[in-house]
Amino acid sequence: MFTGIVTEIGEVRAIADRADGRIEITTGMDTAEIAIGASISCSGACLSVIDKAPGWFAVAASAETRAKTTLAEWTTGTRVNLERPLKAGDELGGHIVLGHVDGIAKVTAAALVNDSLRLELESPAELARFIAPKGSVAIDGVSMTVNTVDGRLFGVNVIAHTRAATMLGTRAVGDAVNLEIDLLARYLARLIEEKT
Repeated sequence: MFTGIVTEIGEVRAIADRADGRIEITTGMDTAEIAIGASISCSGACLSVIDKAPGWFAVAASAETRAKTTLAEWTTGTRVNLERPLKAGDELGGHIVLGHVDGIAKVTAAALVNDSLRLELESPAELARFIAPKGSVAIDGVSMTVNTVDGRLFGVNVIAHTRAATMLGTRAVGDAVNLEIDLLARYLARLIEEKT
């Protein structure tokens, strides 16, 4: 479980094109503190560490994960948002993020408004009903507050700090991003469906 507060930007240093989808990512984290099997959010996808050395760690991304996320587009040099899992007692600064990407959203508009980057995104049709104004979503693993909703389109404002500390500041029209809907929205919708 994560909070959607990205702590570092890593970079893909190698990808093995095989069934296990081994991806090596450079990091400034102390890899001695990362256990084999530990989970790390990599641009919103919860991936298990399978190997490591000073300055990098490797994760495995199954064919299913690559099909449901933007990981299939990653190449050597792709920069990714990184977050270690939440520990008991840590501050929950964003919202509860599982790292289970629900789908891929597309950026349909991007404009600077003062120091913020205003992004408009189009969600997959089956996820639109879970997105509400003032609700939360995770975009590439970053906890964001939804400002506007119009059908499948929704808007967020990426403040200057988030623009600098994550890859959201580089997003442009046409870019694909990993989208995770809010856990509470998912279960609320399920309860309502069961009552109708």
